Amino acid sequence: MSPEILTWIIAAIATAAVILRPFSWPEAIWAISGAVLLVALRLLSPRDAFIGVAKGLDVYLFLIGMMLLSEVAREEGLFDWLAAHAARRAAGSASRLFLLIYGVGTIVTIFLSNDATAVVLTPAVAAAMRTAKVEKPLPYLLICAFIANAASFVLPISNPANLVIYGNDMPPLLAWLPRYGLASIVSIVVTFFVLRWTQRRELDQPVATDVAVPVLSRSGKTAAAGIAATAIVLLGCSAFDTQLGLPTAFAGAATALVVLALERKMPWKTLRGISWGVLPLVAGLFVLVEALDRTGVIGSVGTFLQQEAQRSVNGAAWGAGIAIAFAANLMNNLPAGLIAANAVRAAHASDQITRAILIGVDLGPNLSITGSLATILWLTALRREGHRIGAWAFLKLGVLVMPPALILSLAATLLH
Repeated sequence: MSPEILTWIIAAIATAAVILRPFSWPEAIWAISGAVLLVALRLLSPRDAFIGVAKGLDVYLFLIGMMLLSEVAREEGLFDWLAAHAARRAAGSASRLFLLIYGVGTIVTIFLSNDATAVVLTPAVAAAMRTAKVEKPLPYLLICAFIANAASFVLPISNPANLVIYGNDMPPLLAWLPRYGLASIVSIVVTFFVLRWTQRRELDQPVATDVAVPVLSRSGKTAAAGIAATAIVLLGCSAFDTQLGLPTAFAGAATALVVLALERKMPWKTLRGISWGVLPLVAGLFVLVEALDRTGVIGSVGTFLQQEAQRSVNGAAWGAGIAIAFAANLMNNLPAGLIAANAVRAAHASDQITRAILIGVDLGPNLSITGSLATILWLTALRREGHRIGAWAFLKLGVLVMPPALILSLAATLLH
């Protein structure tokens, strides 16, 4: 067996294990195991593995900052406060409650990333549903999964996959908004209406009007101010074409330190609450993609993309956007995004193709529960709250929700 084929097999098995989680082991174990096996079998040199890990530095820093912000906000009750306010403002209307939760999820995704929506907002919504005495909370919990992907390309900071696609060439904010602004609005609106339509029968249920809203403490208000300040800093960084990882990590650490100092708390509880396993998972995936790159397979994809673009840039963009959207559900959108990003750079692809690929990588995972890291994290949070949804049930819903949002979002960015 040639080294190239063996590399492909190991990468495929490791990626499948990340998605399927055999023995219920954490996803990071399988990604790291695949990376270590590639090095142990001398299919990838330690130096090249280190290069692969190093390519994710900006993503790691971004994730650390966002996870710190999210965990501090969760501990201080900010998300519970937001969800309870939404439940109270619904005034007994299930439809209004659905809209308000969707709005909160959109804001959290835009300014804190889709992973924060999955990890932190999901338990807050579950708690609010219990307070509102909602008998069937699943329609509201589904919002956390779908909006986490649908709103994830409003800003560069809305999804770590955006950093993966562009790498060091992230467009400034004033260039990003014209590229993705209209498509983002279309994605959010279409996803809302289709998801709302699919849940119309489940939403025919009473909602309590006497919802207790917890008092937001001084530290909770400080966490909210830290999130707002972070959003402003990152928008400024985007405007001046500065990498987002280090500013995000600094802002998250600064907010956490201020809140902990106000409450005179030690940091251990906050640090334990963070999903640190995300970092080795991402690092392992970067190594797997680096190995694939060394076999030439990504270069071949880039060459094919270049040839298709020579025939028709618009056709290549449509094809690439749709293909990567469905591929993300077969291998998860993070490795799919890494492969696509390297292929785009190898092909020197046009901005039109890059935009279509980013939308496919971000929005495509709304098809299945294995499509994105955010959806996997949402599923874990859902189970912790005592709720379950099967892969088939989610897929039947995703088939209705994702394709129209994808097609119309691609049209919005490619035809205007």
